[in-house]
Amino acid sequence: MNTPLRRVGMAMMAMMLLLLANATYVQVIKADDYRKDPLNRRVVLDQYSRERGQIIAAGGEPLATVEKTTDRLRYLRKYAGPAFAPVTGYFSTVYGAGGLERAEDDLLNGSDDRLFTRRVSDLITGRDPKGGSLQLTVDAALQQAAYDNLQGVTGAVVAIRPQTGEILAMASTPTFDPNTLASHDVDEQQTAWKGLNAPDAGLPLLNRSVAGLYAPGSTFKLVVAAAALADGKTKDSEVDGRPVITLPGTNTTLPNFNDTNCGNGVTATLQEALAKSCNTAFAVLADQLGKDKLNKQAAKFGFDDPDLKVPLSVETSTLGPMKDRPSIYQTGIGQRDVLVTPLENAVVTATIANGGVRMRPHLIHKVLAPDLSVISEDKGDDVDDAMEVEHARALRDMMIESEKNTFQGGRLSGVTIASKTGTAERGEDVKATKPNAWYVAFAPAEKPEIAIAVIIENGGDVGLAATGGRVAAPIGRAVIGAYLGSR
Repeated sequence: MNTPLRRVGMAMMAMMLLLLANATYVQVIKADDYRKDPLNRRVVLDQYSRERGQIIAAGGEPLATVEKTTDRLRYLRKYAGPAFAPVTGYFSTVYGAGGLERAEDDLLNGSDDRLFTRRVSDLITGRDPKGGSLQLTVDAALQQAAYDNLQGVTGAVVAIRPQTGEILAMASTPTFDPNTLASHDVDEQQTAWKGLNAPDAGLPLLNRSVAGLYAPGSTFKLVVAAAALADGKTKDSEVDGRPVITLPGTNTTLPNFNDTNCGNGVTATLQEALAKSCNTAFAVLADQLGKDKLNKQAAKFGFDDPDLKVPLSVETSTLGPMKDRPSIYQTGIGQRDVLVTPLENAVVTATIANGGVRMRPHLIHKVLAPDLSVISEDKGDDVDDAMEVEHARALRDMMIESEKNTFQGGRLSGVTIASKTGTAERGEDVKATKPNAWYVAFAPAEKPEIAIAVIIENGGDVGLAATGGRVAAPIGRAVIGAYLGSR
């Protein structure tokens, strides 16, 4: 064989190898990614040819079901409505899926490995294939109550059962009606999508419970207090009580709310400082503890966990870099670079309520086969001992005192609540920017059944005058009351 023919042969062999490698990459390595791509219309049409599994609430209430149709898409997805949209998400022929519809798509469409035996049985018997179903931890009545109490404001409510980590409610407003995106009418879907993504729509597709990151404000003082207790302080230990301090190495002052004294104006007990939410006390305390101890305590509560899923993906809560002493001071009052999701703030609160044991938060209680028999059940598991039991009890007592000092709108009769409020400043000009308002709590304080976190953006309906106690606390108490009243 002469040289030119040899070169042509080698070139053809190389091209054949490249084609084989490309086919292997597409059909083997990337096959699953392409199959799950929401833009893959062939897969969508195939999924609509089989009955998709249900999503049901803890008490059996249907949140997402299907109806048979007479068009080429054999099944129409139906939802319980906007109150549950942050949890269920949507399933659309045009825009793919969101929420649990996306996170658990394999199970719901029937392709999950846990349904392999059922698929083989369907193939042999000739039965129409069906997807598996999900029974959630969500209490339908509580979810509706949380949604109802958020009407007219932008924000979120997360409620957790402290002993198990079960997410009892996960509401976010503004929200949307997933039925419009599930429609088989493409024009209806496109019109709805355009409206949901309009600049003035308020991001209704954003589940603020897990995807919203906010400065926690004074609710972060719970983490600082926990670190102080772990470092040897007690609720009676003396802390800074001055009405205003100057950040070290700067001319910047940091005052208490309305420049009020804490304790005797020089010192206060740790319990007094938390009950009155004294900024100076916790700023100085954070500096005394240092960033390593703050980061260690925060991590025990679940901060800086990039892999957290419930199974919805959760944005990572963090304290930020704390590069210098002034930033540590500001971190101590939940400002500067500290960012948390409402879910994380609820986890912190639930951990204190559970005697310092942090449970893994989760939305799915049972995975069900197409015939609704149980495939698996999640009873919850602990992931960390965030606090000593006696320290958690001390912090609980401090939170009870905090509740006594909180604006009393919506106060519950006969229920002892342990709580902490937060008013998080925003923007460059904080005096001209509406703050975010927080309320975290658990009840009954002596034997907790529910822990919650409430975030209200931009001052709610109060604006610049907003505080966590005035804006978020009444909503939180209403949600607690709705749950305890139904027990």
